[in-house]
Amino acid sequence: MKPLAELDPRAVSAVLFDIDDTLTTAGKLTAAAYSALERLQAAGKRVVAVTGRPAGWCDHIARMWPVDAVVGENGAFYFSFADGRLHKHYRDAAQLRVQNRQRLAEIGRAIVVAIPGCAIAADQAYRETDLAIDYCEDVPPLPLETAERIAELMRQGGLHAKVSSIHVNGWFGAYDKLAMTRELFRTAFGIDLDRQRDAVIYVGDSPNDAPMFDFFPKSVGVANVRRFPGVRPNYVTVAASGAGFAEVVLHLLRA
Repeated sequence: MKPLAELDPRAVSAVLFDIDDTLTTAGKLTAAAYSALERLQAAGKRVVAVTGRPAGWCDHIARMWPVDAVVGENGAFYFSFADGRLHKHYRDAAQLRVQNRQRLAEIGRAIVVAIPGCAIAADQAYRETDLAIDYCEDVPPLPLETAERIAELMRQGGLHAKVSSIHVNGWFGAYDKLAMTRELFRTAFGIDLDRQRDAVIYVGDSPNDAPMFDFFPKSVGVANVRRFPGVRPNYVTVAASGAGFAEVVLHLLRA
């Protein structure tokens, strides 16, 4: 990973970012990180949150934050707020989402029994498409090896699974953050990301950001990405979490 100082920020028109431990710091959204979002929009940059957090949170983020859109639940949908109302775009039809939730609940109960110390994530009630197992947010932190064991149990249950900095997320279908981000740019912005990837910075911190790190040449990990061996963005910040995100924005806007 190269230092952020080596990233050429010229001609960047959009900044995409993960939320937990990328924008936030120890579970909190700092004034400096939120101010960085506002400054990006004021500078005319397109700003998109790309997160594993639930639909209930994403409704609020799309409405209230200085963002152009939010991709949520690791690529299950995107929400945007325009013309005075919230626009929702899902990968799966409503009936299929309802059917899958019952199956996800059954798998979640089995995992909590099988892996001592983990728990159903506190935000599960606000999710529409995936299962989130908490391994270090509201429970005493479990080692990454245990998180990987949770992910393997999800895969055995037929789920696509990814480890984030706080949860293990599982869902039916082979989509990920990148697939829905492509769909967002094509349908909402009229942009082919495969042609415009050099104009985008992506900022993240954990394994569920790997598809984005691999796709975008200007992928950046905040410093705490180093806790995950094998997760390799092209650039890395000096500071961690929200301070690292603010560092990226400062580097971009100085150009």
